[in-house]
Amino acid sequence: MKTVEDYLYDLEAKGFCFADDAIGFIYFGKHYTNASDTIVNIAIEITLKAQKGFDGSFYISLLESLVQNKITSKRRATNFAVERKLI
Repeated sequence: MKTVEDYLYDLEAKGFCFADDAIGFIYFGKHYTNASDTIVNIAIEITLKAQKGFDGSFYISLLESLVQNKITSKRRATNFAVERKLI
């Protein structure tokens, strides 16, 4: 999987613009939860799908839940989000 930085560059190339505070939230969440780049990228993707944009508090909460539930794959993360009616 891509690094968080590479993933953000790819999203920006597709037209998603992240403000500095959003990028700050992304890296804060990564360090706060000690999440892997893979899980951070998945949390960003689910956040964008669920919120139709980046919502820092939603992202942090989702990332914490993914880490606490030891979710390590995109499939499991997507199922987790669907089960909780997030997407």
